[in-house]
Amino acid sequence: MADHNKLGKKGEEIARNYMAQNGYKLRDTNWRYRKNEIDIIAEKNNFLVVVEVKTRTNDYFEHPKEAVTRKKQKFIIQATEAYIMENDIDMETRFDIIAVTIINHKTEIEHIEDAFQPSLL
Repeated sequence: MADHNKLGKKGEEIARNYMAQNGYKLRDTNWRYRKNEIDIIAEKNNFLVVVEVKTRTNDYFEHPKEAVTRKKQKFIIQATEAYIMENDIDMETRFDIIAVTIINHKTEIEHIEDAFQPSLL
């Protein structure tokens, strides 16, 4: 596995642990629909929470929210619609981003709730 893939998997693991510790019920991880993938699908306070995880080893690049492009947002929304239909879910849906930065074995987590809205695309 390439180093960037290992880093991504590590970031997703950190994000899952963070969510579990903060009262989220994890439903699925790395859920695929065609070529689209949702990193984490969880529930909290009667919301279906769809999470894109961005992992970095430095903070010099763009903000994680900017790294989730409109195109990526559309893919996430399409996959989420398929997930909701397949699982017959009747809940409000929220799209979050969790940014994990790992520098010198120190981990920082930024959780951006309601990072984007499907109605705005």
